[in-house]
Amino acid sequence: MSSFDKREDTFESKFIHDAELQFKVAARRNKLLGLWAAGLMGIEGAAADEYARTVVTADLKEEGDNDVFAKIRADFDAKGVEQSDHQIRRTMDELLAKAKEEIRTQG
Repeated sequence: MSSFDKREDTFESKFIHDAELQFKVAARRNKLLGLWAAGLMGIEGAAADEYARTVVTADLKEEGDNDVFAKIRADFDAKGVEQSDHQIRRTMDELLAKAKEEIRTQG
């Protein structure tokens, strides 16, 4: 194997690792977001965990965060929860930072 092939394999491995890490962070953030939203809607216990799973799977509909935001916004509107779009997006950003930290410290 030439040094070019080795370098190519290294870059490919790093790309795959980074993509997996990004997926894990997004999934963790979405779970935390789902639990936060569940709490505001008065959902507790196993039902809150189930709701959080629906938020995680909502992120698989399209690329980016808009699908998750749209789900939370629609669910809040349906339940009469008063949270502005800005508050939801700010919480998404805060929980993303928390998720990154949790994934980083878990190794």
